[in-house]
Amino acid sequence: MTDRPATTTTTLAASPTASVAITQEELTRLLQEAAPRQGQWSQDDYLRLTDSTNRLIEWTDGCIEVLPMPTDEHQSIAAFLYEGFVDFVRAHGGKVLFAPLRVRIREGAFREPDLVLIRDAHDTRRQNRFWLGADLTVEIVSPDEPKRDLVDKRRDYAEARIPEYWIVDPRTETVTVLVLQGEAYVEHGVFGRGAQATSVLLDGLTVEVSAVFDAAG
Repeated sequence: MTDRPATTTTTLAASPTASVAITQEELTRLLQEAAPRQGQWSQDDYLRLTDSTNRLIEWTDGCIEVLPMPTDEHQSIAAFLYEGFVDFVRAHGGKVLFAPLRVRIREGAFREPDLVLIRDAHDTRRQNRFWLGADLTVEIVSPDEPKRDLVDKRRDYAEARIPEYWIVDPRTETVTVLVLQGEAYVEHGVFGRGAQATSVLLDGLTVEVSAVFDAAG
């Protein structure tokens, strides 16, 4: 005889004298049914959801997207870059933060960059609940959906008028630095191992590309 897996149950109290036990699967279904349908999430819905979790969740035109849990490689690269940026930017009066932090791209869209930077820590776009823009963003390409960072966010950050966007790609071990010209980004450079990635916005900032990817070792 095969043992049947245990079923997790949750008790919901309807009154001080009555209760009903439901399975975890049923509870999950009820919560899903109570949530807005894709395409119908409002900004307030999105903000309430992300106020109650540290998962990375982005929102565009009524639809939410739950991003994958970061890997050790991803977090090691992000930590290395954060340390490099913060040393430079703090000395010049700026601010660097890391995900999760909401950045409003436009009315109807929020992203949560891996790193986000503003040159003046007192810039009014730096709000407590979410930022209203940024001067530079960094994304580490996710293997589940590279198009998100390479195409979608390139378009979104340009629409948000963010002057500089760095794409860090562990698959090719390259750092692509994009600068805004008009309404779109152009490549300042694609830097590989042995090269120094440089910023246009932050004059004097350099990042050793080999060290970026070795940080994950």
